[in-house]
Amino acid sequence: MNAPRSKALEAAPESDRVDETPHPRETIDFFGHHEAEQGLLEAYRADRLAQAFVIGGPTGIGKATLAWRLARFLLAHPDPTAAAVQGAKDLSLSAQDPIAHKVAALSHGDIALLRREWNEKGKRHYTEIRVDDVRQASHLFRNVAGAGGYRICIVDSAEDLNNSAANALLKLVEEPPPRSLFLIVAHRPALLLPTLRSRCQMLTLRPLAPADILRVIDALGAPWTEASGAERQAAAERAQGSVATALSLLADEGIALDNQVRALLSGLPALDWRAVHALADRIAGRDQTAQCDRVMTAIVDWIDERLRGEAAHGPARLAPLAEVWEKAADAAREAEVLNLDKRPVILSIFAELAAARAVNA
Repeated sequence: MNAPRSKALEAAPESDRVDETPHPRETIDFFGHHEAEQGLLEAYRADRLAQAFVIGGPTGIGKATLAWRLARFLLAHPDPTAAAVQGAKDLSLSAQDPIAHKVAALSHGDIALLRREWNEKGKRHYTEIRVDDVRQASHLFRNVAGAGGYRICIVDSAEDLNNSAANALLKLVEEPPPRSLFLIVAHRPALLLPTLRSRCQMLTLRPLAPADILRVIDALGAPWTEASGAERQAAAERAQGSVATALSLLADEGIALDNQVRALLSGLPALDWRAVHALADRIAGRDQTAQCDRVMTAIVDWIDERLRGEAAHGPARLAPLAEVWEKAADAAREAEVLNLDKRPVILSIFAELAAARAVNA
């Protein structure tokens, strides 16, 4: 069950929300990552919770959901010695709890969220988390927390911080006020500012098992549960542990597009360029964002599968594919945030993949 969404938040799209799914701050159900959750609970019980965490792992596996889950629990239970904390089995909080409602509405005074904000003038999200965003969030730490509890800042995600914002956040993390907590979601923690990363405790989450992904889909309900059992199973197995990927497979002919991409890539280094151009034309329109995202994800997933499958052959064989993997991920992100024409991006990635496979042929 999920807390209701605030009407005030419906006015502008949220950069950290996946399509029409509940936002992580609204999500009460939590699947997988039991060990990580128990570690956080035990650390809090012992009053030795770190003041800053980098929660790392692939996109869509529950990193932000865990961050918000911990935040709700701490705000609801400010005393780690309280019986409710000492006897807790996990970090869950009822959707009916007043704290859950305030957090879902982003109206709790002791929590700040750093994410790419909506640019009302440009009618799109800013491409970065800006230094002004960090400065605004820093006001939270100048006040005393309610009930003597925590003041919490959630960053979603670290990759969106520009250099000035990352350095401003570093200053906050370096000299944190008592009872403050920074939860930094990172899809690629290695790219985080090294000095910032060194001052945080790393909490790495593993991709979810297909069974856990199916449980998440069932908990979300329609429209994702309207897919057949076979389609949901296929989405869970191909998702590489990511709920976001599974949901994209279940929407907008996602599985069909995934099959098409895999069929094209299976013949590398040879390519049916007529089919590649037809695919690029099909998904490059402004109203085809979801389909384009699915194709880009399918390409990155295929590269990742090849990298893991060929790891035993050594770095020389992996280097060409790894380079394309980085380019594909960066190109997908740049095309999204800058609203670029995606057709040349798709064509370029297929060409580079063909060249990379030709090297190892």
